[in-house]
Amino acid sequence: MSSARPPGRPRTGVNDVVFATTLSAIHELGYARATVERIAAAAGIAKTTIYRRWPSKGELIVDCLLNAFGPVPLEGSDRAEFMSLGIRWIAAKIAEPGVGDAFAGVFSDAVSDPALREVLSTRLQDPYRLALQDALDEPEERIVFLMDVVIGTLLHRMGMTGEPMVDADVTALIELVLPHFTDDPR
Repeated sequence: MSSARPPGRPRTGVNDVVFATTLSAIHELGYARATVERIAAAAGIAKTTIYRRWPSKGELIVDCLLNAFGPVPLEGSDRAEFMSLGIRWIAAKIAEPGVGDAFAGVFSDAVSDPALREVLSTRLQDPYRLALQDALDEPEERIVFLMDVVIGTLLHRMGMTGEPMVDADVTALIELVLPHFTDDPR
């Protein structure tokens, strides 16, 4: 008895191929020029395959970033070490080829696109915010501020220089942020 296979090419691994191709295209072409059409062509799939999974470039980028970031590492022997490791983790992720460009591009698009802002907020920011709130036992507004300061600074550096923040500057950022979050100002 032969197993019946649905018509068309097998789709196993399509997301992985699309995510890798997306980051590569953004790294090589820049965010604006890495269109869904170019990503589909480079991935060797139909653009309709992408649009069936992701109705917009912004939604594709959000899922691509979630895939690239993975879960936030929740480790460290104390609050300062936990936060230092977390800041180094996000700095390293943003420094990966295409990731910082994708993050900055989708963030910039969201400024004038309320629907994309909602996607960014609920699908990208909220899972990390909730994990940090639980781990640090901090209210939402303090975690949002932490994310604004750290991620905003990292993306600003990429936008101004085209390069990720160097390790010495990540260390300085940590030294600036830690006192606010390790000394309980509440």
